This record gives sequence, structure tokens and C-alpha cells, in this order.
Amino acid sequence: MRLLSRVAERLYWMARYLERAEDTARLLRSHTHMIMDIPEGSEPGWEVLLKTFNADTTFAERYRVANETNVLRFLMAEPDNSGSIASAVQAARENVRTTRDVLPAEVWEHVNELYLYTRENADKCVGRRNRHGFLEQVIGRCQMINGLMMTTLCRDHSYRFIRIGNLLERADMTTRVLDAGVGSLMNEERNPSTADPLIWASVLDSLSAHETYRRTIGPLVERSEVVDFIFRDGSLPRSLKFCLGGIREDLAPLQNSRQALKIIDRSRRSLARFDPHSAGRTDTHRFIDKFQGNLLELGAEISRTWFHSETD
Repeated sequence: MRLLSRVAERLYWMARYLERAEDTARLLRSHTHMIMDIPEGSEPGWEVLLKTFNADTTFAERYRVANETNVLRFLMAEPDNSGSIASAVQAARENVRTTRDVLPAEVWEHVNELYLYTRENADKCVGRRNRHGFLEQVIGRCQMINGLMMTTLCRDHSYRFIRIGNLLERADMTTRVLDAGVGSLMNEERNPSTADPLIWASVLDSLSAHETYRRTIGPLVERSEVVDFIFRDGSLPRSLKFCLGGIREDLAPLQNSRQALKIIDRSRRSLARFDPHSAGRTDTHRFIDKFQGNLLELGAEISRTWFHSETD
């Protein structure tokens, strides 16, 4: 039973690290595009990405200036930054390496190839010339690996812990992307209202939700509509409502899941009560902070309940 607990933990974290690598690549790609499209003088600085990952302090220990090159190197290639693409891919590879007996052989092959590609290219693709191709490769390879697992694994506990890890990390990254959009608009002098639609379009792009938003809501990109769509559209795979529903579905069959389900249900109720149309930017920022706290609590409860036995 102890061995099964350790396997479950490694599968859970493998899924989280793969999702983290993909979502970080998405965010860096969309932010780069936004910086090039937005009117000069109204663009948010590169330091907003550090705030997105709560990495200001760690970054300051290694770099003196938060310019484009330093921030991108820190988030793409820094091996000692657990939030970097390179570090996340390496951690995912280690977790797959120690659970190869419960995963299709192709998963190890593709994760190892992703690791070798990232190790070889991350640092030298920080510049704009090669950055887009690198980020596209990371996104595409992570999607391929996740698709392989979703279409080959039996729907047993191994699958459940992979999906729980995937959706929990996705919900966390979605809140971070939204908070980055809100934070970019906090300073009205630097970001006049004419830049708002471009910033919110960038948020949608980073979640691959722009086209779906246009079909569902319409062509006009507004803050309240974007926030409501990403928060509460139950059919959008990267919405908070979808992620919480999926986590709940996979936690329910597990033993001792009562406390974790309570946290999820509390989060779902707060999400249903929040009204983005009447909330201002500060209110939205505070709600996201509280919601992220619930996600942290849920992650801690999952770890306590299923991954750490009393004999560990």
C-alpha cells in the first residue's frame, strides 16, 4: 500500500509538472505577442510575468534587472527555478522514470525526448528569433504526451491521480494568467483603456480560448465577460468551473476523500457567488488570491490524505 501511495504521488506530480511546462510556455508566447502588438508606452513590463509566478524574490537573487532577456531566461531555462519550463520538464521526466511500469512505454520515450529537446534548446532560444518555435514545440509535445495518456490508460486510480494533478495545476495556472491580466491594468497611466482589449485578448490566447470566446460570447473582448467566461463556463476545458468539476469527479471514488471534496465544494460555491460584472479590478484580484489559497489547501489535503502514510 505504501508503494502504491508513492506511485500515485509521482503520477500526480508528473501531471502537474507537464501542465506547468505547457501553461508557462503558453503564457510566455502570448505575452511576447502582446508586447509586439500593443501601442508603445502602454505595454506592461516583463516583471508582470514574475509576479504571475510569485517569483520576484527568487529572480532578484539571480538577476539585477527585470528586462526581457533576463525574465525569459529565468522562466524558460533556469534550472534552479522550479517554475521554469526546463525545471518542470526535468521534474516530470524524473517522475515518469520511476513509474514506467504503470505507464505506456511511449510516454517515457516522448517525455525523455522533450527533456533532451528542452535541455538542448531552452537557453539558446530565449531571444525572439527562436523563442516562438521553442515554445510551440514545448506546447505541442506536452499536448501529445497528455493525449497519449488520456487515450491509452485504463480509468483506474493511476488515471485518476494523473487527471487530478493535471486539472489542479491547470486551475492554478488559469488563476495566475487572469491575475496577470488584472495586474497589467492596475496602473491606468501605463495601460490606458485603449490597451485593455489587447491585454484581455492576450489572456484568452494564453488559454487557447480566444476563438471559443468569440463563438460563445462574441467578438467584443471586455474584462467582465472574459473573467466570467474563464471562471464559469462549464464547457471550457481551462475554466475554473470545468477544472473543479473534473477534480471532484475523480476524487469522489477514492477512499477518505470527504475533506478534499469539502474544499472543492466550498470553492465551487464561492465561484458561483462571484459576479465579475459588478466587481472591479481590485475585487477580482482579491477573489483570485482567495481562490488560489483554496487550491493550495486542496493540494495540501490531497498530499496529506493519499501520499504520506504515518510510517513515512
